[in-house]
Amino acid sequence: MIKKDRALWIYQTMNRIRCFELKALQLFEENKLRGSVHLYVGQEAIAATVCSHLRDEDYITSTHRGHGHCIAKGAEPDKAMAELMGKETGYCLGRGGSMHIADLTKGNLGANAIVGGGIPIAVGSGLAAKLKATDQVTVSFFGDGASNEGTFHEGLNMASLWKLPVLFVCENNGFGISVPVAQSTSVKDIADRAQSYGMPGIVVDGNDVEAIDDAVAQAIRRAKAGEGPTLIECKTYRWFGHWTGDPQVYRTREEVESWKLKCPIKRYREKLLASQTFSEPELSAVEQAAQREAEDAALFALNSPEPDQAHVMDNVFYEEGAK
Repeated sequence: MIKKDRALWIYQTMNRIRCFELKALQLFEENKLRGSVHLYVGQEAIAATVCSHLRDEDYITSTHRGHGHCIAKGAEPDKAMAELMGKETGYCLGRGGSMHIADLTKGNLGANAIVGGGIPIAVGSGLAAKLKATDQVTVSFFGDGASNEGTFHEGLNMASLWKLPVLFVCENNGFGISVPVAQSTSVKDIADRAQSYGMPGIVVDGNDVEAIDDAVAQAIRRAKAGEGPTLIECKTYRWFGHWTGDPQVYRTREEVESWKLKCPIKRYREKLLASQTFSEPELSAVEQAAQREAEDAALFALNSPEPDQAHVMDNVFYEEGAK
């Protein structure tokens, strides 16, 4: 049973992510947000539950579908929304956009547009923690498609070989862009690949908060005991397309609707009410607060200034005298 204060935090965070993503979608549809975004709607239980175990000094690496991870790791929605909109007040001063939000003060080493790109970064972070003899852990979030990249295999091998404190969290939402997992991946369960690298592989229902919580707690205990990494595969589903303009011809509306019935937020809400951990008014207040926060974030971003062209080269690394 998850303690009441952490259960509340998880429920708050899931709602904050959901409202943020739906507001980002609305802004895109109103042509107020440049480019497109990759929405995390339907997968909220994973980021919220995993990050409920982490401190600011623990690290995460994220993906192109990373807003949920960023918020769960402590990102302020107003600065995150401003970054999506390319504004000066964003986390990366509007230079990173949707797929490159980072905040080192909260241990967020950054979202990454390259599939599997965060895995070796997480391994490096885990190595640093081991060399410095800290009790920090690093979580690498990635999708099912990344499990077929070389970085996945190289990263898991190295982390296991050196017994690094890393949690590899695969968010298997069923598709790599438009390709079903069964058509791209040689194993039914991606977690089975952990056996090749001498680490535990755990499969959980990615829409079940308590199942995720048990797996993560077990993996963190192992990491902090110096026993090395764990691969956790969370079976889940994204409600929207790969990106906000995706025609989604690769799946049926009936399939999408069937997964919406498994909504992780609704599911956890029902569990919290059934256990009498929280009352209906208490949970409704959480949901309303998340909605207000998303509205405020949108207003902040819309009213924020565009980047000053005179400072476009600020914060860009270069060597003096290089040509």
